[in-house]
Amino acid sequence: MKIFKKTLLLVSILLAFSSLFAMPSATEIMNKIDSLQKLGIDITTKASIVQQKVGQGVKTFDSVYYRRDRDDAFLIVMIAPDSEKGNGYLRVGDNFWMYRQNTRTFQHINRDESISGTDAKAGDFENRKLAELYKPLADEKGKEIVEEEMLGKKPVYKITLIAKVNDVTYPKQIYWVEKATFLPLKEQSFSLSGTLMQTAYYPKYTTIQGKYVFLQAIFVDEFEKGNKSIMELSGISLAPLDDNIFTKAYLENLSK
Repeated sequence: MKIFKKTLLLVSILLAFSSLFAMPSATEIMNKIDSLQKLGIDITTKASIVQQKVGQGVKTFDSVYYRRDRDDAFLIVMIAPDSEKGNGYLRVGDNFWMYRQNTRTFQHINRDESISGTDAKAGDFENRKLAELYKPLADEKGKEIVEEEMLGKKPVYKITLIAKVNDVTYPKQIYWVEKATFLPLKEQSFSLSGTLMQTAYYPKYTTIQGKYVFLQAIFVDEFEKGNKSIMELSGISLAPLDDNIFTKAYLENLSK
């Protein structure tokens, strides 16, 4: 009887440890990413994009990025080079606009619109929840597929996500998520036909009130080989933003 009780105790301990270290589901990984990156506050930062294009050399684009998390509104105002100064990108509700200061006109755009011709897309500046946009790839039995890999020296989870809504930048994405932090380190984006369009890397993060914001992102154009853009954030402020900032009138007034 004592042997039986010891065996039962050992089995219980092993089961407890196995559940403690069990691999999370893809949905749990998505929810963890959403939770870590949802600030719930206003943020202002300078965004600098260094663009490298074949035959065109290297160009630098500077902007001021305003974001209001409570309704996922954001504004990008270009401040350099002079040819882009005063141009902007505004998202409010379900509307995306691109503003051109030389013609003082607004144009509706999609999430896959390039920011000033770089490899950064308008959708890259959003903070929409992954779990609302995508569903995990599952096997024939309906089990969510989560793979374990090494990305350099870091252990990661690899998950494949398929869009469940139409208004996304890419209908299929593959994420490599660091096990220790649940932060995305690498992301591959595919077209509807399955063509690899872009690979993104997120090598640097910072924490703000217990949440995470990337400081550097590298976007590699997989369709036009040799093109890439490096985006860096600096001068982050958490001061509350006036609602007037997220309006067309604000952009127009900057051009006067």
